[in-house]
Amino acid sequence: MSTYLLVDDADDDEAPPASLGTVAEQGRGSLPFALLHGEALVACAAWAMGEAGVHLVDIGTPWSSVVAAEEPFVLHDSLCPMTPPAFLAACVREALATGEVVVGVRTVTDTVKRVEDGVVGETVDRDAVWAVTSPLVLPPDVVASLEGEGGPAALSPDLDLAELLAALGRRGPVRHLEAPGEGRRVSTEDDVEVLAALTGPR
Repeated sequence: MSTYLLVDDADDDEAPPASLGTVAEQGRGSLPFALLHGEALVACAAWAMGEAGVHLVDIGTPWSSVVAAEEPFVLHDSLCPMTPPAFLAACVREALATGEVVVGVRTVTDTVKRVEDGVVGETVDRDAVWAVTSPLVLPPDVVASLEGEGGPAALSPDLDLAELLAALGRRGPVRHLEAPGEGRRVSTEDDVEVLAALTGPR
């Protein structure tokens, strides 16, 4: 069963835990290279990872080397470029504390309908629906369990966090942490403009 937690910035002054990770940009077209506040989305996401204490490794790094580090592994989506470093670090702490996979999620504000046999049915309670954002954090034990499979890229070649989460959820518990508004996912250039307005100087 999933657990949903709200995370505040109470631990901003706490040193971030050591971890390894990567910023996923494969399979996302050219959008990761769109500019936000003058920087590519993928660069913004990489900066946040560094600020959160995550040591970036290339996704082609042998998974055995990641396992040998005995640290959590953080997958950050380049399409969630303004996810705060404090939230990334909080997700790592939660994964270390619980030994469970941790994922950032956002509440769903659109109306969601069930569709059966091509017929639109009842409205789904939005309180029971969450959208996967970023990051996805694997605790050390889960990192080790993936060694024989070659790591997350073997489960989801494009590192689609929702697909990867579904695969991991079939293996064990997943804990959901509600991401702040600036951690929202972008899917179009218009979304990037909205995110820029939300995160610009006030």
